[in-house]
Amino acid sequence: MSIKEKLPSFLEDIEKDLDRTLKFWLENSHDDEFGGFFICLGPDGRVFDETKYTWLECRQVWMYARLYNDLEKYRKPQILQAAIKGADFLKQHMKNPDTMKCCLSMTRDGQPIKIQRTIFSECFYLMAMSELARATGETMYREEALAMMDKILFWVQKDDSQLGKTQLPGNKPYCSLANPMMLLCLIEQMETMDPTLADTYKDSATWCLKEVNKHIQRGGSIILENVSVDGEELAGSNGRLMVPGHAIEAGWFLLQRALKSGDTTLQKTAIDKFIVRPFQTGWDELYGGLFYFLDVDGLSPTQLEWDMKLWWPHNEAMIAFLMAYKATRDEEHLHKFQRVFKYSYSHFVDHCYGDWFGYLNRRGEVKLNFKGGPWKGFFHVPRCQLMCMQLLKDIIASEK
Repeated sequence: MSIKEKLPSFLEDIEKDLDRTLKFWLENSHDDEFGGFFICLGPDGRVFDETKYTWLECRQVWMYARLYNDLEKYRKPQILQAAIKGADFLKQHMKNPDTMKCCLSMTRDGQPIKIQRTIFSECFYLMAMSELARATGETMYREEALAMMDKILFWVQKDDSQLGKTQLPGNKPYCSLANPMMLLCLIEQMETMDPTLADTYKDSATWCLKEVNKHIQRGGSIILENVSVDGEELAGSNGRLMVPGHAIEAGWFLLQRALKSGDTTLQKTAIDKFIVRPFQTGWDELYGGLFYFLDVDGLSPTQLEWDMKLWWPHNEAMIAFLMAYKATRDEEHLHKFQRVFKYSYSHFVDHCYGDWFGYLNRRGEVKLNFKGGPWKGFFHVPRCQLMCMQLLKDIIASEK
């Protein structure tokens, strides 16, 4: 059977997988007493910690709203109401109205525990509000998203002093790939909410592309996670750090932008430099799966979990290679998708209770068996399932 003949089978497996994943979170994560969602869920869905982690709270609102908006099968009052109740909890407890800063974690009843000195809690708050604005047509969610976007752009492009970072003499500023790629994601999100906003964020998108391109190093052979503000390599292990999953995720963000704008040069950069090369470098030829962290000079990374296999890089690779195939019809991308699919569905997927395990050791054995925790919730897995379903349906339809 040719690789293209397998596409309907991939689609069927992923559709069933999304059903299981959604059922798992609908049945186990909702806090009907205080609002919001329980994030820390064991393998069978039992709550093992009532702390509410706001990245995951926001992402769950976004995911419910996106499923409601994009799939007729899930356009149900139950799902929309879950998103609305989650957003109401966030609006009431997560954001400081005076500073616009959002907390990173909360008690079960919404009392702040910790605030990060970064932009990411605020980014995910924006995503939740903007997608819910799209689902409901309610002005209040749209206004929340617009106001937060203005603030995030101010922090990133003009003055980040309000984030609370202490400026120490030995701490030299540098550019992280996370900031511009996250902004690209937000711009795409805002344009999805309202296509007329494309002109509003045009200059910001151009800035993001310039910043992301700084991370292409050594003649285009590697993507570094951190570079100097001038786009040069940094000394030390921080400068040699590569995160294959992050580079691949940035790649499909760039590819989305390229396909929307018709920029063929950006398309080639996205596929060749951000998707294919990091995949080739990051794939473990001995045990399979993508490494979490790598040192580009082959030295030992300082991250103790560097050789673990995490769920989300594999989610991003599945999306990226299907998107690359749809754009180019190069079957090599389908073969890479199949390689990631086979590894993921034989190692991460829980066919019994639903959802994916998130943390494997290098050999591919489950290391941590919880389904939800401080950094894993209802987001990367269902986003991958939804996007892969959409891409596969488009590809199958176009090749009939």
